[in-house]
Amino acid sequence: MSQALPFRVAALYQFSRFDDPAAIRAPLLALCDDRGVRGTLLLAGEGINGTIAGADAAIDAVLAHIRALPGCAAIEVKYSRAPTMPFDRMKVRLKREIVTMGQPDIDPVEGAGTYVAPGDWNALVDDPETLVIDTRNAYEIGLGTFSGAVDPGTRSFGEFPAWFRANRDALMAGKARVAMFCTGGIRCEKATAFLKAEGVPDVLHLKGGILNYLEHVPEAESRWEGECFVFDRRVTVKHGLEPGERRLCPTCQCPPGKNDGCPDCATVAHF
Repeated sequence: MSQALPFRVAALYQFSRFDDPAAIRAPLLALCDDRGVRGTLLLAGEGINGTIAGADAAIDAVLAHIRALPGCAAIEVKYSRAPTMPFDRMKVRLKREIVTMGQPDIDPVEGAGTYVAPGDWNALVDDPETLVIDTRNAYEIGLGTFSGAVDPGTRSFGEFPAWFRANRDALMAGKARVAMFCTGGIRCEKATAFLKAEGVPDVLHLKGGILNYLEHVPEAESRWEGECFVFDRRVTVKHGLEPGERRLCPTCQCPPGKNDGCPDCATVAHF
């Protein structure tokens, strides 16, 4: 990851129990605005999630504030860098869920699957008895994924439970375990908890997600193919978390392949 690029990007999440998310919002937004930090942070009763960007000292100040929130001392943060500010403004939003799955009985704090470190991921996914599932949406997967991973073909994470239930028997045939991954790890906290609640006994997920893998696993040893979609103007990142080659659609300014109503978004191949 190039240290010469001026903006630090911090992707973060923490499942915790916030009694009053609304009381957290105003001081957090004020600090971000004061330090020139931009991006989006989501707050809910189940915790915090988002991506922010700014100068190194500014990001450090915001993260220190977040780590002082209940249950956030050990918050998961993935860093990368950008040549220009990748966000237009700062938003701190109150939500019902910090990642929407629509399964209120799932508790990722207590019920998530087993973490797998990036250095151990290749051996796991190379095992033919492992079912590997990409929990992201179709337009993200179209830009890059792990070799051999199953694409659920979902347009939103909320479709994942129904997809798994409808296809479980075929998916699990001959498989001893399930390994799942997503961009930074947050969706898999819920997805693994969901599969365990559905009675799948051996469920694992890539710690820190694709971003952690691309940062720590050498490209020559990688099972990753393509680029990884990120939720800012960079669009994608590559190995070493260097900015990728993809760009927003010039017509609708959506990520490649996301907007079915735009003829220029019909394929991810041309921009």
